[in-house]
Formats: sequence, structure tokens, C-alpha cells
Amino acid sequence: MIKHIVMWKFRPGTEREMQEFLDGLKGLYGVIPQIREQQVGINCVDGNYDAVLISLFDSLADLETYKKDPRHVAVSALCKAIRTDRVAVDFEV
Repeated sequence: MIKHIVMWKFRPGTEREMQEFLDGLKGLYGVIPQIREQQVGINCVDGNYDAVLISLFDSLADLETYKKDPRHVAVSALCKAIRTDRVAVDFEV
């Protein structure tokens, strides 16, 4: 199993777009079959990053399939337009 964790910082004034992006991510669960589990959250305290995605995949191949899925690519396009920073880590569990 592969755990995929991504965190983002968003430009000030893009809260509506951030929520649209996060809702889009949530909408991928149950639609893209490679996603085994998924959590999406907004930081509830002042911190370094604004939001996080934690998802679980059976394999690195499944993670790559997810990343290339046109539905994921479309959701990610909005994120790229409003983010100032992104960090990610993938590890075996």
C-alpha cells in the first residue's frame, strides 16, 4: 500500500477557489477506482500550509494512474492556478 500526502499553500483571496478545488478532490473518491481511502482537510489553525490530501493506493502504479486520470488532471489545473506552494510525500505502509 502507498500513502500519498500532499499539502498546499494558496494565494490570499482565493478561498472560494480553494474550496472548489478541495471539493473537486473529494469528488474523485469513489469515481477513480485506484483511490482506496481519502481524506481532504483545511488547516484549522494558523500554520505553514492551508490544506492537505491524504490518500491510499494499492501500489505506485495505481498512484501514477490516478495522477494521469483526466478527472484528476482537471481538478489539479485549478490548484495550480491558485497555489503558492506544494509539498508531497509517498511512502509504503
